[in-house]
Amino acid sequence: MASLLSPNTATLHQKPKIICFSPLKPTSRSSICPSSKSNRSSNSGRCNAFLDNIPDDLLDQSLFQSPIFQSTFGQFQRATEDLSDMQRWGLLVFGGLTWIYLTARPGVLIGAIDAYLFAPLQLVFDSLIGRRNLKRTDFVIGDKLGEGSFGVVYSGAIVPKNAVVEDRGLKRGRGNGKSLELDGRFKEKVILKKVKIGVQGAEEFGDYEEWFNYRLSRAAPETCAEFLGSFVADKTNSQFTKGGKWLVWKFEGDRTLADYMKDRTFPFNLETYMFGRVLEGEDSTKRSALIIKQILRQIITSLKKIHDTGIVHRDVKPANLVLTKRGQIKLIDFGAATDLRIGKNYVPNRTLLDPDYCPPELYVLPEETPSPPPEPIAALLSPILWQLNSPDLFDMYSAGIVLLQMAIPTLRSISGLKNFNMEIKTAQYDLNKWRGYTRLRSDFTILDLDSGRGWDLATKLISERGFLRRGRLSAAAALRHPYFLLGGDQAAAVLSRLSLTK
Repeated sequence: MASLLSPNTATLHQKPKIICFSPLKPTSRSSICPSSKSNRSSNSGRCNAFLDNIPDDLLDQSLFQSPIFQSTFGQFQRATEDLSDMQRWGLLVFGGLTWIYLTARPGVLIGAIDAYLFAPLQLVFDSLIGRRNLKRTDFVIGDKLGEGSFGVVYSGAIVPKNAVVEDRGLKRGRGNGKSLELDGRFKEKVILKKVKIGVQGAEEFGDYEEWFNYRLSRAAPETCAEFLGSFVADKTNSQFTKGGKWLVWKFEGDRTLADYMKDRTFPFNLETYMFGRVLEGEDSTKRSALIIKQILRQIITSLKKIHDTGIVHRDVKPANLVLTKRGQIKLIDFGAATDLRIGKNYVPNRTLLDPDYCPPELYVLPEETPSPPPEPIAALLSPILWQLNSPDLFDMYSAGIVLLQMAIPTLRSISGLKNFNMEIKTAQYDLNKWRGYTRLRSDFTILDLDSGRGWDLATKLISERGFLRRGRLSAAAALRHPYFLLGGDQAAAVLSRLSLTK
């Protein structure tokens, strides 16, 4: 510090222009000094005197002296050598704003890299390992797990290479799940979804679900089950129908959040999944609150990740949330999803929803929104569309309904949920107003814990879209809510992991 208080430094304070330099010029020791002809000789000595007081390693280790910076800056200077400093600044500002626009949600730049680089690489890799060449004879079908409007879901297993079709010893159809578990040959379990034949829109939705699973396997693999691929049945045989399409996932769990919520012991039946153990030293109400909070945290975290890619699920509900053996909540059934970065599976005036979980606006974008243009143009315009309409808030209303169902037992039944939807519509989607006059015998104890943070979060998720189509928390904003920031669920999860590692 003493050397920095030399007379030379005092002179520099009197004439600050001497140490001013343009970031558009090279930043070597010689070029930091001004380049004015009239002052070059006099300022050179002063500048060198100033630089002599700065340790060489400080200059050498700075960003400006890094080889990458120098190389990039050198290329920029050569490309703009005929421009004035003002024009160079304008070019830099324009480049910066362009970068911000291309990387803003839903990610035009990242999406382009994914579409033109990662997707082709995935296709090549999958083809090499055989995932794009799956066949009917590669699988054996087990029990029927569920059925939707466009597909039927089954448990199943991959047939080992050394097994012959006639030697399987299993008849495809219902009731084979137990046989699959007992047969030691079938070690790799899978989940298969048969796309319905003859149902209007089923084939289209099957194609969309396949596309979204491939997309998310690259962009956010932790949010959904591992997708193995698809195949078309080559002959009719029991469950198989010739020409029918099947989608295949790695088995990560066959019970959804809806299945667990039907049990009277919910949410305690998920305690060991969420925390690896039973939480000790807490009363039952506090334990319930921590389990529900951990589940909701995972749901909203997954929604944030898919929203960051431009995808809106549009069918978030307990039946589309599968629980893995590791306690992870994963999204399934992307047949109704839409990628608003390129307009994939978006058709104006067509709504795809479950009336028990859909928000009051019904549509992910305003009805007057036109049909999407060609994908490259749609991608370039998508940041503007996203900022104007916030389509991700569509899913957040559904997440709020899931929170209420987990916290209020009377809303878990079909009739209870339908009555709630009628009442909340009458209350103009104001939860506080609804709470004042509801006829449902609702227990708000869990939501009222910790000064009502859970209730406050619910009121900011279950609401109408306000001015500029805002008025509802996004996934990122919800995760910053005090309900999560001051939550003990994460601490309990960490402590459980530490106890398991000992």
